[in-house]
Amino acid sequence: MGAAMTRINDLRGKEQAFSSVARRFPQAEFTIRRLMRMSEDFYDLCGELAEAEHALAQVLQSVKQPEEREREWQELINCLVVEIGEALAEHGRRKPGPGSPD
Repeated sequence: MGAAMTRINDLRGKEQAFSSVARRFPQAEFTIRRLMRMSEDFYDLCGELAEAEHALAQVLQSVKQPEEREREWQELINCLVVEIGEALAEHGRRKPGPGSPD
């Protein structure tokens, strides 16, 4: 049961990571899914974005958190979005090779 539960959590995490990026880059959903499968670094960026958005939501719900924490999470989110956007743009500039699904 432990392995099955881990897989469910992995799938949920993957979908949350995808959703976080797809909300910001809806025109690139296919590319996002492909890059998440092909690049562990890109997948990690997407996961970090989902985690940062979750953390920001927690900060916003807490009246005890200072505004500085909110700014820190928002800055991280902004940086991740720029980095993901650059990766998507770079991937879009590449010409597909023979036999590529592109």
